Amino acid sequence: MTTRRTRPAPRPPEGTPPRTELARQARAVLADAVRIAHWAAGTPGPGTAPLAAHALERAATALELSPAQVRAGWDRARLAGLIELHGDTARPGWRLRAWDRDDSAVLRGWVALFDAWSLVHAAPADIEAGAVAEAVEAVPQVLSLLQLSAGPVTVPALLDLLGQRVAELQEERCEVPLGPGRTAPAPAETAARAGTAESAAGPARSADLNALLLDWALEGLAAVGALTLGKGHATLTPLGNWAVWVKLEQICVAAQSPAGNIEQSAADMLLGCARLTPGPARAEYRAWLAARTVGSAVAELLAVARGEDALLRGLAFEALRVVGAPAEPEVRAVLTEPSLRPYALLWLAEYEGNDPDDAQEVLSREEATWLWVDTAAAVADHGETGLLVRHLDSAVQGTVPALLEEVRAVGHPRTVQVLVALAAAHPDPALAKAVRRAAFQVHTGGA
Repeated sequence: MTTRRTRPAPRPPEGTPPRTELARQARAVLADAVRIAHWAAGTPGPGTAPLAAHALERAATALELSPAQVRAGWDRARLAGLIELHGDTARPGWRLRAWDRDDSAVLRGWVALFDAWSLVHAAPADIEAGAVAEAVEAVPQVLSLLQLSAGPVTVPALLDLLGQRVAELQEERCEVPLGPGRTAPAPAETAARAGTAESAAGPARSADLNALLLDWALEGLAAVGALTLGKGHATLTPLGNWAVWVKLEQICVAAQSPAGNIEQSAADMLLGCARLTPGPARAEYRAWLAARTVGSAVAELLAVARGEDALLRGLAFEALRVVGAPAEPEVRAVLTEPSLRPYALLWLAEYEGNDPDDAQEVLSREEATWLWVDTAAAVADHGETGLLVRHLDSAVQGTVPALLEEVRAVGHPRTVQVLVALAAAHPDPALAKAVRRAAFQVHTGGA
C-alpha cells in the first residue's frame, strides 16, 4: 500500500461571487438562447443550422425578437449544448432540461459558449485564416493577463502581449529539426531571410493587423459575457474571471497528475488507471485531458477503443464521460461500428440524462449480449477468475443455457476464449462441461 498526497481543493480568487451568483449571471447571458431552445424543442422541423428562413420568421414572431436576435440566440443555444440537431429535428439537450435547477449545468453551458467565442463573433472576412488562428491561439495569454491584473488593462498593453505571443507562435512553427546531413543556416543567411520577410510584410502592417485582431477578440469575448470594454481598456467580468481561473487550475492539475500518466499515450494512461478506484481514475483522466486539445484526445481514446483489448475499450469510454459534451458528435458517429456501438449507446444515454442504472435499457438483447462477452474478455485478460464467475450474474438471459445459446449467435471474436476461461474457472463441473461444449461448438462452427 502506498500513501498518496492529495492536492487540496483549490479556492477561486478572493472576490469571486458564489456559484449561485455566477450561474445567475450565466443565465442572464444566455436568456435569449434558452427561450429559442425551448421554442425549437417544441416546434416540429425548425430546420438545420443556420436556421431556415421560414423557421426564423416564425421564431421572431413567436418570441417577439428581431431576426438577428433569433439567429444569434440559435447559434448560442447550439454552442452551449441547449439544443441538439438530429437531421431537421431540434431536440432539447440535457442542459436545457436541467437549466432551472442545476447551477453546474448552467455554468458548463456558459463555459462551452466562452470556449467558442471565435464562432459567436465571426472574424473580419478580409483577414487570412492563418492569422485568425494565431490570434485565437494567443488569446489565452491575453486572458491570463486580464485575470492576473484583477482590474482594467489598457488596450496597448494587451496589444503588446498579443503581438509577442503571435511572434512566438510563428517562430515555433518555423523551426525545422536538424536531421542527418543537415546543418544550421549561417547567421547571415538567417538575418537575410528575416529581413526579406520583414520587408515583404512590413512592421506597420503587422501592428495594424494585430490591432484589428485584438479588437475582434475583445469584442467576441465581450459578446459572450466574459469581459467589458471601456474607453481604451478591458476588464474581465466575474464570469470571465472565474472561467479563466478554472482554465488555469486545469493546467495546474495537468502538471500535477497524481499517478504520473499525463505524458503517456492514451493506451498507457488507461492501463495505468485500470486498478484505480473511480475517483482517482477520473482525476487522472482530467489531468491527461487538460494537457491536450479536446479533438486530439477524443480521437486518441476512440482509436484505443477500436483495438483488441476489451478492458481498454471500456476504460476509453469512461474517460470520454469525463470529456462530456465536446465528445458527443464523435461518440454518436461510432454507432455504426459494431464493436463500439453498445458502449456508445450507453454513453449517449447517460449524456442525455438517463440514470446509469437504467441506461442498459437502450441496448437490444443482441447488443447486451455482445457487451457481456466483451466485458468477460476484459475480465479474462486482466481480472481474477472469481470475478469472471460472478460476471455470469450480470447476463440479461437469466439462465446459463439461454446465455450460451445467444452468446454462440452474437459473433463476438473473443467468444471461444471467454467460454474456455469461464469453463476453467467455474466450480460447478456440470456447468463447466456445458460451457466447454459451447466453446467447442463455436470453434468448430457446430450447432
